[in-house]
Formats: sequence, structure tokens, C-alpha cells
Amino acid sequence: MTVPAFNSVAWFEFGTDQPEKVKEFYGELLDWEYVLNTDTPGVTYHSVMTPGAQQPTGGVWESEGGRDLGAEVLMEPVSDAAGFTFARSQDTAGNHFGVFSVPAA
Repeated sequence: MTVPAFNSVAWFEFGTDQPEKVKEFYGELLDWEYVLNTDTPGVTYHSVMTPGAQQPTGGVWESEGGRDLGAEVLMEPVSDAAGFTFARSQDTAGNHFGVFSVPAA
């Protein structure tokens, strides 16, 4: 893995129930392009391609789910084709966050 260039973004995600609006806004504002990522069945996820990037630097995913420990579960744990397992939640202040684990070595 290479180290991100100074003053660049290593990875980010937007969890939203309005992904088309988010993609339109940031696409126009920052000249982002989007690629549908089909690595995780049942998850609507668009990888973000920033200008000049050769690989995705983030994503936009459609949120949904229930509640857990006072927070809202936006996406139950799932594993992608590479073996990463991740889930997404919204804390009690409304902030979205994600947790993940890497594949066993």
C-alpha cells in the first residue's frame, strides 16, 4: 500500500438516503465521477473517482437499517469480495460512522 500524497484524502464515505443528490452536488462541486461497486451483494455503493486518481478514494452508499444501543444501524455487517467485513451506524448525534475488519492473514 502506498502512502497518500500530502494534503490528499486517503478514504471517505457518505452514508445517505439521497445518494443521487449527494453525487450530483459533489460531482459538480469537485468534478468527481462515480463507479457502481458490485463487490458487496445487497449494498448500493458508488466508488468515488477524484480528478487525477487512478483508483477510488471514497464512496457514496445508500443507508438503511434499524437501531442498536441508542444508535441507528445503517448497514448490518457484510463482507466484500476481498474479505473485508464492515458495518455502518449513526450515533445519537446523527453522525455516520463505519467499522471494519480486515481479512484473516
